[in-house]
Amino acid sequence: MNDRIIKFLAYDEKISVVCANTTELVQKAKEIHDLSPVATAAFGRLLTISAIMGKEMKGEKHKLTIQLKGDGPLGMMVITANNFPKVKGYVANPVVELPLNDMGKLDVGGAVGNAGFINVIKDIGLKEPYVGICPLVSGEIAEDFAEYFAKSEQRNTAVSLGVLVDKNGVKSAGGYVITPMPDATNEEISKVEQAIFKAGAISKMLNENLSLLEIAKRVTGDDNVHIIEENITPCYECDCSKEHMTDGLHTLDKGVLKDMIEQDGGAEIVCHFCNKKYVFSKDELVKILGDFTDKE
Repeated sequence: MNDRIIKFLAYDEKISVVCANTTELVQKAKEIHDLSPVATAAFGRLLTISAIMGKEMKGEKHKLTIQLKGDGPLGMMVITANNFPKVKGYVANPVVELPLNDMGKLDVGGAVGNAGFINVIKDIGLKEPYVGICPLVSGEIAEDFAEYFAKSEQRNTAVSLGVLVDKNGVKSAGGYVITPMPDATNEEISKVEQAIFKAGAISKMLNENLSLLEIAKRVTGDDNVHIIEENITPCYECDCSKEHMTDGLHTLDKGVLKDMIEQDGGAEIVCHFCNKKYVFSKDELVKILGDFTDKE
């Protein structure tokens, strides 16, 4: 099952539809962060919407950062994405375990919590980045982002996100975002609403091996949807390096660096996003400390 994002137009170009299959991406994140099933479902949903929103960014150097924090046991989730889209992120508490909810499904809302916020930061090369903040409405993530789009970006959307997990890992993951254009009629919007209701969960459709084109037709009720952009491959990829970690050490207080040298005889830094370890010897830390002295 290859990960893909495809953009469509339905109803004579009056309804925008973006469908994503992110199964491999979410599985990779699960393995990197050793996520529990409910953390996989929550983080997977957030990764999927981040990939879709990252692709909306126009410039190659544009960067999207999404922070989602509820009052549930997962704590803060942070994701960054570019327009490739390459995504990476971390969960404050990746091993949350909760009973299934009343519908017998993973309790994402309980893990995230429904009191909190979504914080979206778009760095598109202007003097100041765009920042949008919206309170959580349910903690289920799809509903929360529908609310974010309506309140912060003034666009009414239907958002569906899903992750199907079994004992072997991620069976399917993906999502879609449907946005009516200004010239969409009430009748067309109503048809889409009815189609969404009939279609069922996105993760179930992906698990049944429906293509993204078939899903787009099913969730809009329009058999004549057409593709406007394809061959978009989202992936989980971290761009950390020892050079980046060295830059980070340069931001530390001199006293902290001295403690690392004198008490620890070196340092090991772990990347939040991919858990890769970077080891710095005592001599390397002494050189970094020396850079401070050279500037004084």
